Amino acid sequence: RWMFSFPRGKNCSVGNCRIQHTWRLKSTSARERALQYQPGQKIHGFTVKEVVAVPDLFLTAVKLTHDKTGAQYLHAARDDSNNLFSVQFRTTPMDSTGVPHILEHTVLCGSEKYPCRDPFFKMLSRSLSTFMNAFTASDYTMYPFSTQNGKDFQNLLSVYLDAVFFPCLREQDFWQEGWRLENEDPTDNNSPLMFKGVVFNEMKGAFSDNERLYAQHLQNKLYPDHTYSVVSGGEPLAIPDLTWEQLKQFHATHYHPSNARFFTYGDLPLEPHLKQIQEEALSKFDCIDPKTEVPSQPRWTSPKEDRVTCSPDPLAPDPNKQNTVCVSYLLGENGFEERRIEALIHKLEIQIKHQTTNFGLSLASYIASSWNHDGDPVELLQISDSVAKFRQALKENPGFLQEKVRQYFKENTHRLTLSMSPEESYLEKQAKAEEEKLQKKIEVFSDSDRKQIYEKGLELLAAQSQTQDVSCLPALKVSDIEPTIPITPVQISTAGGVPVQYCEQPTNGLVYFRALCNLNTLPEDLKVFVPLFCSVITKMGCGALDYRQQAQQMELRTGGMSVSTQVITDCNELDTYEQGILLSSSCLERNLPHMFQLWSDIFNSPHFDDEERLRVLVMQSAQELANSIAYSGHLYAMTRAGRHLTPAGDLQETFGGMEQVTFMKRTAAMADLSQIIRTLPRLKIHLFNPNNMRCAINSTPEKVSDAAAHVEGFIKDVAKNRKERKPVRPNIIEKPINPLDDNGPRRKLISEPTFHPCPMKTFFQMPFPVNFVSESIRAVPFSHKDYASLCILARMMTAKFLHGEIREKGGAYGGGAKIGGGLFTFYSYRDPNTVQTLSAFGNGIEWAKSGKFTQQDIDEAKLSVFSAVDSPVAPADKGMGQFLSGVTDEMKQSHRQRLFAVDHKNLVDVAERYLSAGQKTCGVAILGPENDVIKKDPSWIIK
Repeated sequence: RWMFSFPRGKNCSVGNCRIQHTWRLKSTSARERALQYQPGQKIHGFTVKEVVAVPDLFLTAVKLTHDKTGAQYLHAARDDSNNLFSVQFRTTPMDSTGVPHILEHTVLCGSEKYPCRDPFFKMLSRSLSTFMNAFTASDYTMYPFSTQNGKDFQNLLSVYLDAVFFPCLREQDFWQEGWRLENEDPTDNNSPLMFKGVVFNEMKGAFSDNERLYAQHLQNKLYPDHTYSVVSGGEPLAIPDLTWEQLKQFHATHYHPSNARFFTYGDLPLEPHLKQIQEEALSKFDCIDPKTEVPSQPRWTSPKEDRVTCSPDPLAPDPNKQNTVCVSYLLGENGFEERRIEALIHKLEIQIKHQTTNFGLSLASYIASSWNHDGDPVELLQISDSVAKFRQALKENPGFLQEKVRQYFKENTHRLTLSMSPEESYLEKQAKAEEEKLQKKIEVFSDSDRKQIYEKGLELLAAQSQTQDVSCLPALKVSDIEPTIPITPVQISTAGGVPVQYCEQPTNGLVYFRALCNLNTLPEDLKVFVPLFCSVITKMGCGALDYRQQAQQMELRTGGMSVSTQVITDCNELDTYEQGILLSSSCLERNLPHMFQLWSDIFNSPHFDDEERLRVLVMQSAQELANSIAYSGHLYAMTRAGRHLTPAGDLQETFGGMEQVTFMKRTAAMADLSQIIRTLPRLKIHLFNPNNMRCAINSTPEKVSDAAAHVEGFIKDVAKNRKERKPVRPNIIEKPINPLDDNGPRRKLISEPTFHPCPMKTFFQMPFPVNFVSESIRAVPFSHKDYASLCILARMMTAKFLHGEIREKGGAYGGGAKIGGGLFTFYSYRDPNTVQTLSAFGNGIEWAKSGKFTQQDIDEAKLSVFSAVDSPVAPADKGMGQFLSGVTDEMKQSHRQRLFAVDHKNLVDVAERYLSAGQKTCGVAILGPENDVIKKDPSWIIK
């Protein structure tokens, strides 16, 4: 995966950090064990350099150096079972051929010990990993994984070490992952030649994202003299200049232990990691000077201006004006309010205390840039020390921040003002440039050259179609999976007649509040406005606070306050669902009264009448939606494909699909927003009604009673909003919030037993050079006996059939199948194909019906499914499955047992019964460039 990142110096500012962590109920043995290491101690070819306790993050940092190669190593010992490994290399390309990005893809295609094709993707189905990926940044490439299983950690470590240090780097892998010239139809030597390749298509898609395009230009032009002046991920027109020999040479010079930084994290002991890394990799290398340092950019003596163009986005608020952006590193002397400074420090405190499930990965990403340029990673972890130094600097010099503004902004002559504006012919020019590049390459070809290209294409196709022998790869067994899940106890109570769920968790001094308000009384014509209401309700001001004061109070007193739409398919009935909005916030325990006062003011006296502020928020929301399509087009395609298959799917499209994007574009284009200003209070009357609400609190046991008292006070404060209103639809059914307590508080759901699904094929013509393709089939809800079989089938089809057809042969960046919300959905991402991909979906169903898969294939699919099912859950999110969708731990355990029981017969049966039969009423959606084949097909609706 290519990730764009600005270069960062050795000293990372505290304000930029994003520190989050996971808590685990366990003694501090991992931290204490690590504290026993001593500087100078020799361990498996490494020397300990530093051992530091970091109480802020509940960890002990151990810094080491490899004696023979000079490789750097940091271990963060912490009582967290989600252990992580990462190795990163400083990769500094000097052209835009994308060599570090293509190398990142290619090293994962086979290695000396694991020569099978694509061991990286194969391991996704042979482990219980909680994360596996690789990233190419502007100046480093990182390979991280995480898992909660010790044996799995050793297996994945072996695969990763062999991949990065001893890859096969076969020419066929370079053709597949990087770029190649090939006949449009590889089996027809008379079809035209074209550029193909996974990275080639990925970057064409990436460069259709105007925000990313702008950021890339900004970096290239601000740092014009070295590696930051090029595109590390690869500029599509430059990628075909890269040769296989250049790729191998880049690996030889950059992927060496002397240029590597290793990081491990978690509660597994350090020494076995060091032993395995030494024996399997580092012992086979000597020290070299990799010569990958990045010199300082010579500073300009005067500011510069530049201008770039992009493609117009027809879904942006104003396609002719969008992205006319100017950025200038210039600020005047505005003072710094003390409360504003305190709000930012409070935000940092929240980030330190807030616990997520991927702390190891967050930590690896946080230290990567600075460590990459020889910054001290341990110093970066000591956040309290940095805050103390900052406070001391302010105390000694009240003008400290003003001086920094003057130094880095006002008097900084190395300053760029960059403007970007849409150009109608942008895409046409890009396509023309690609065609000229293609013709320049093929115009010198002889007949024998063309024949050789055709034959190489057939060789690659044959290799891609071969069944792989993966016996060389390590694997866990289904018997390694825990048979039962831990129970999360919750208590259901009421406050002022409103149901409240309490979940006692080790939240590290934070209280998490949620409230779900259903929309059953909301008139149908107002539903399309609900996402807009959610996006502005916490940003317009409330009570005595204007929007600026409200924002400051939220930063000073909470960890954030948000409102979002919710469409929840019932776990028992496919045509029954709950519709609502979810209020979410968190705060330090000391700020409970302030957080609930803010919610009370939002409920009782929100500000809707500031048209200027509303216009800013509307434009911002519309632009964000338009920008999101280039990155998340597959999600929009999947949502649209499911629109006419379930009642919930129809509402999902209204709330979060292309329909909402189009609605926001129209709203942003309105000259007069008075209609919106009149509509928002109407929404508020229906949405903020305690009669339609239920709440949830996650906190430490000591704070539950205090939190309950504040919830009670909040419900009392907003009681004037309580009104008995009739549901818009008569078909409301009630179900107990706790399925085991039929007399307790109840959820109100909408049931549409007469709903009839219908097939629909929709094509959205977009200013992209690649496609996002999806096909959706009506299946079964979560509690159905066949749901588990469909889960296993989706994963198995992805790994054993669709990945090869869509990515390896088709050249898309990704593709697969998944089940959720009662729908079985196929998808592809940044895909050069459309009809071919739809055929692959259909062929996948035929493959599943044929039963041409083994017990090993089924077991691997189970491992992959369980790695997701058993992924860690943060204390803030414990009990949320039951609160939102009524899925209890008992229901999860039943689902677990059904997953274990899935067999070959079950999979063939559900493929026939649901997927084959369901194709008659499937939904299909594609987002992509103009398509003549689809235009001529009357079965498609063109948008």
